[in-house]
Amino acid sequence: MPRIFHFGASSSALGPLEQRLLEALWERGHATVRDLVDPAGPCRDLAYTTVMTTLDRLFKKNLLSRTTEGRAFCYTPRFTREQLHREVAGEAFRQLLHSSSASSLPLSYLVEIVTGEDARLLDDLQRAVEAKRRELRAGSPRSSGNKSQSADHYKDKDKA
Repeated sequence: MPRIFHFGASSSALGPLEQRLLEALWERGHATVRDLVDPAGPCRDLAYTTVMTTLDRLFKKNLLSRTTEGRAFCYTPRFTREQLHREVAGEAFRQLLHSSSASSLPLSYLVEIVTGEDARLLDDLQRAVEAKRRELRAGSPRSSGNKSQSADHYKDKDKA
């Protein structure tokens, strides 16, 4: 998936109103500004122009697509909630990994953060790492020719 937005740029981070409108669009699937500010709509407490400007910002951030519906635009989320959350988490992890020249340092922070939240998450992390290792072994070019060298490499890593 292409990067949705860059975390570091303040103009790209989502504000509370942008998040609210994105949530409303995820619930509805698509909507016009009028649909959202309608007395029965989820944004009835907001001004039409506020919603219009915010949706346009989300469109310019590549989070929404829009089609013309009469004289108005109909907005649709370009990504699911899960896809967006995955991208945001991925960007946070990329920043963490690039925060130090020693790659083991950010990884140790990650382990500390995970342990601080719930020590059982370490088991989930271990299972995810093992699954990724199996996937990489199965798909690596070495797996057809020199399987034992690749497997030994992972065994050595597991012992460390």
